[in-house]
Amino acid sequence: MINKRAILLSLSGIVVGGLGGWLYYHFIGCEAGTCPITSRPVPSILYGALVGFLLSGLGSGWKTRKKP
Repeated sequence: MINKRAILLSLSGIVVGGLGGWLYYHFIGCEAGTCPITSRPVPSILYGALVGFLLSGLGSGWKTRKKP
């Protein structure tokens, strides 16, 4: 069962990751247009949001795991 804390953690990961993707595009991104992700803002934001979502779920089950 999904609780409110897990949903909030996932949403915050998406927002922070999307912001990180945009910051990467804005300050570091590829100007030549040859980089498929960082040459435009939308793919960079979506990729960052995906990474943020995946990283936000990494530590969710560590406390509930039981040792065999």
